[in-house]
Amino acid sequence: MNGKMKRKMNILVCRERDEDTLEKLLVIWRASVSGTHTFLTEADIDGIARYVPSALRNVPVLVVAEEDGKLVGFAGVDGCKLEMLFLSPDVRGMGIGRKIVQYLFEKYRVKEVCVNEQNPQATGFYERMGFRVYKREELDGQGNPFPLLYMKL
Repeated sequence: MNGKMKRKMNILVCRERDEDTLEKLLVIWRASVSGTHTFLTEADIDGIARYVPSALRNVPVLVVAEEDGKLVGFAGVDGCKLEMLFLSPDVRGMGIGRKIVQYLFEKYRVKEVCVNEQNPQATGFYERMGFRVYKREELDGQGNPFPLLYMKL
């Protein structure tokens, strides 16, 4: 199979948030965070990971991206705010994040996102998608010294 073969990508609302699905999404989350959140230690990631299953269960809208039938990413939306977007590292840079966000623009009218300032790849991605910083906070939601940027379209 050559690299130019067309892959089938779908974005679906995740209605079944069973343990098997949550475990697959947690694997994507950990791989994504380990590759992009270089300011976090393994202990930081382990600490945050304890809260991820609950966030996945409770976010009002959870969408998943499947490529050739395999989960490769997910996003969560609450109202018009993008609460989370994580991609498997092996599909980053292939336009899947852009497709997910465009889908969320169309279906859920997403207009806001909050991103770690120390994750310049994410900040740059959201800026390319049209978001602009309107507020900055020194500490994250748990009081840790990881500044947050609040962005709007």
